[in-house]
Amino acid sequence: MTESPRNRAAKRGRPGYDLESLLAVAVRLFNERGYDGTSMEDLSRQLGITKSAIYHHVRSKEELLELAVNRGLDGLFTEVAKLDAMEERAINKLEHLVRASVGVLVEQLPFVTLLLRVRGNTKAEKAALARRREFDQIVTDLVSKAAADGDLRPDIDPATSARLLFGMVNSLVEWYRPRGGVDAATLADAVTTVAFDGLRVRG
Repeated sequence: MTESPRNRAAKRGRPGYDLESLLAVAVRLFNERGYDGTSMEDLSRQLGITKSAIYHHVRSKEELLELAVNRGLDGLFTEVAKLDAMEERAINKLEHLVRASVGVLVEQLPFVTLLLRVRGNTKAEKAALARRREFDQIVTDLVSKAAADGDLRPDIDPATSARLLFGMVNSLVEWYRPRGGVDAATLADAVTTVAFDGLRVRG
C-alpha cells in the first residue's frame, strides 16, 4: 500500500530532536517573541513534536531559558579561567578578555543576545544577572589593576571604563550578522583598537 503524502509530511514534521536542536529553536523563539511571549505550545508547533516529547529533554520552559543563558555565560567564564595562567600585565589580560568576549559573542550570538535581554523576572534570569555582575566585577578589577600599573588612564573611573568596554562589545548583538563578511578576529581587532587607543596611557 502506498503511503499518502499527508502521512509522509507528518513523519517529516516529527524529527528526532535532541536537546541541542530543541535549545536552538527555543532560543530563536525567545529572541523573536520574548520569553514570556513564548509558550511550550509554540515550541511544540515550531518543532513539529508533542509537548511530552519536549518534556523528555527538559522539565520546564524555564529550564530551557537557564540552559540558554548559561551557554553564553559559560563561554565568558571559560575565558576568565584562562587569565590566571597568563603571566601578563593586567592591560594585556584585559585586552585578551575583550577579544575573547567578542569571539564568544560571534560563536554564540543567539544565546548571548538572549542573555543580554534578561531582566530578572524569573529565578533563572536572576541567577544569570548575578553571574553577569560577577563578570563585570572581574573586568572592573582588571581595569583598576591596569590603571595602578600605569597602563590605563587614571582619570576614568574603573567601573565606568569596564561598562564602556563591554557596552561596546555587547552592542554588537544589535547589528552584527555572521554573513556580513566580517569574521570574529577582524571584529575583535576593531573593538580593541577603538577601545584601547582611547584608554591607554600614551608614552
